[in-house]
Amino acid sequence: MNSRQPEDLRIAIYSQDGFGLGHMRRTASIAWEIYRVRSEASILTFSDSQLGQFFPISPNHDYIKLPSIAKAGPGNWQATHLRMAFPEILQLRRQLISNALLNYAPDIFLVDHMPQGAMGELLPALEALYQSGLQTEVVLGLRDILDAPEVTINRWQIEGAYDAIDRYYSRILVYGMEDVYDIVEKYQFPTLAARKVFYCGYVTDLEDDCNALNIRSRYLADKNVDTRLIVVMAGGGADAYPMMRTLLESLPQVLADQDCFLAIITGPFMPPELIADLNGRVQQLPIHMVETVDNSLSYICAADLVIAMAGYNTSVEILRAKTAAILIPRAGPSAEQRTRARLFSERYWVDMIDPDILTPDNLARSIISHFRHPVVSNPDDLPDLHGAVAAANATLAVLNSHKERVMADF
Repeated sequence: MNSRQPEDLRIAIYSQDGFGLGHMRRTASIAWEIYRVRSEASILTFSDSQLGQFFPISPNHDYIKLPSIAKAGPGNWQATHLRMAFPEILQLRRQLISNALLNYAPDIFLVDHMPQGAMGELLPALEALYQSGLQTEVVLGLRDILDAPEVTINRWQIEGAYDAIDRYYSRILVYGMEDVYDIVEKYQFPTLAARKVFYCGYVTDLEDDCNALNIRSRYLADKNVDTRLIVVMAGGGADAYPMMRTLLESLPQVLADQDCFLAIITGPFMPPELIADLNGRVQQLPIHMVETVDNSLSYICAADLVIAMAGYNTSVEILRAKTAAILIPRAGPSAEQRTRARLFSERYWVDMIDPDILTPDNLARSIISHFRHPVVSNPDDLPDLHGAVAAANATLAVLNSHKERVMADF
């Protein structure tokens, strides 16, 4: 017997995040905004993050943990924990997703990042929903930049992403700004798909409590009044070691010109042996190093300068805080971070150093230059940071579109 009430609202979210924290952070922020609008909604997230529920989740929100996989390159995925061949892992994940979705029977299914899922794993579930008569509205959410256009277009063609968008999706949300990066043009969306696109702006939680003053006093209380606080971070931190090692090697030059104190946040995914190496290098230096912090935004707000990799969430939190920043994108396997850092630096929102020219000398010069000649943003060219609210409203709006289509059939 089905005990579901007519006013019940069920939302499912697919969030593939085996390597970092970015996708999980965005979907958690959007889920909170959905809850603020529709507090009665139940939200079920499919995630394979190794950290589980790393971010606080909204009420009525639960998640299903999928076996973790990570992307080694375009179209190349590997299991991170289970000693199983990837085809076996893929089949297991497909069945878990399909069976859970059909039993949960969501009104809305929000898919993050990959229209077809990792290696096409969502296609059986999407087809099952399509054939089931459940009338689930399927929404795709895309971060501002996926990869180099030629890479994304090739993978989407091979994996059937364009066909999936045409057949299954009601709306495409872009967590970015069209005039910064036009994904319709860059990724060659067909006309029908292009009509479904809605640019939300950048997703960040605008209501986070900021504890910047306490952080500054904790690190600078016994320092000279002109001591600058540098905050160093890299999201999950799995590939942050080269950047952080280079920074430590540059520090003597910086300290010769400017008194500084560094708060370094390695990230939860940095391998323990690399954290140990960094710890060995920070002896006698004005540095405090931790793995994670409760509120990264507070650290960014507290800083005189942020040095970070160019992941989506870190970059957007920097924009929100309006703190001076040097972004050092990862070298690969994706062009995403390099592209974002370049586009943001062209608008004078941040500065950047390409990883191919990252040396202690170059980094030291850039830090010293920032302290002597801070970059000033153009007040007429500021980022749109209301993406979480816009994405929640646009996701819920598909329910009204569905009702209008049903009424038009009568």
